[in-house]
Amino acid sequence: MPLELRPGPLLADRTTLRLGGRALAEVVFTRPEEAEGLGDVLAGQGGAPFVLGGGSNVLARDGEVPLVIVSPRLAGEPVILHERPEGKIRVRVGAGVKLQRLVAWLATQGLAGLGGLVGVPGSVGGAVAGNAGSYGEAMGEVLARVRVWSPETGLAWISRQGFSTAYRRFALTGVAGFFVVLEAEIDCEVDEPIAIRQAMIAHLKQKKASQPITAATAGCVFKNPPGEAAWKLLEAAGFRGKRLGGMGFSEKHANFLVNFGGGTGREALSLLASAREAVREKSGHELELEVRVTP
Repeated sequence: MPLELRPGPLLADRTTLRLGGRALAEVVFTRPEEAEGLGDVLAGQGGAPFVLGGGSNVLARDGEVPLVIVSPRLAGEPVILHERPEGKIRVRVGAGVKLQRLVAWLATQGLAGLGGLVGVPGSVGGAVAGNAGSYGEAMGEVLARVRVWSPETGLAWISRQGFSTAYRRFALTGVAGFFVVLEAEIDCEVDEPIAIRQAMIAHLKQKKASQPITAATAGCVFKNPPGEAAWKLLEAAGFRGKRLGGMGFSEKHANFLVNFGGGTGREALSLLASAREAVREKSGHELELEVRVTP
């Protein structure tokens, strides 16, 4: 099946914050090899490309959004490979697989390394591109290879020597701009399935008690500054529960922005700007956005 060009989606229907206007167009594909045609298709659309998987960690602006959405619908079951690097088990998974589906599948196989990410929304591709992490575990720590497409690399498998990871950061060497994660290979430790599940249950219970995981949020909106917790800085600056129109910071967790109904991108951006200024004045810390804001 070739790349499919569709009318632009309403981003409010595609993002977990339920915000955003209509994009120019959407490019959909279901096989990694089809990404080879992205360059030609994107060149004729007149908007900036923007990869959208599960729609979490995205704050989309209102109105007509000058973006061409790239939707890699690369699902299917994860696959255990023959490689056994340092006694670990290597697994290949498509970028379009829901992260929680992968986390649950790994637990049933007795494979540890991503159980701390239980309850984290989004897709595998987004988890790679943002180096998602929780409870001391992160995608970048288990990542062995990624299959990507970019104007610089074309369609290629990239090993660890060709990319770098840091806190909520993933970068391809020699690629400064747009790229699409298509598949990932991860190396996992072997453990007892029951032990992995018990740890996941404990993590999820703690998350439910401290985070608004059932609300319309994008997850944490600010990165933690070195040695500090963003939520503590926001709370000290008076932003726990603070609202503007239909948007507001959660009462449960001050670093979660929530759409309480009818919120707008303008309200969200204004609230984030006010929070950054208040934290800067209160503590001297400059908060960096974790959520991606559409151009």
